[in-house]
Amino acid sequence: MFYGAPPYIFKRARILRKTMTPAEKMLWERLRRKQLKGYKFRRQHPVANYIADFYCHRAKLIVEIDGSYHHQEDQKYRDTEKSSDLQSFGITIIRFTNEEVIGNIEKVLPNINSHLP
Repeated sequence: MFYGAPPYIFKRARILRKTMTPAEKMLWERLRRKQLKGYKFRRQHPVANYIADFYCHRAKLIVEIDGSYHHQEDQKYRDTEKSSDLQSFGITIIRFTNEEVIGNIEKVLPNINSHLP
């Protein structure tokens, strides 16, 4: 069981919602308003001590969109740690690159859909 996020996480999440990347904006337009099987997604949502790019509480699913900085060794380590921590709460994490979302969103959406019960 995880508990609420620390207060500074909520402030950071608000900032991230205002500064979404083009790939995040594109995916958000397809996830919002329960467009996938009626599931509600939240964007830049605090979960434990982390901020998920997109989170569906009902499905316990996080969708992460990774930019080029995710290829850096220190960021790879942080991503692995984040995924491990969140998976310990029974949450599934799926990752896509900015390029995958922008270049082929029609392939990304069925992949997300397949993780929804």
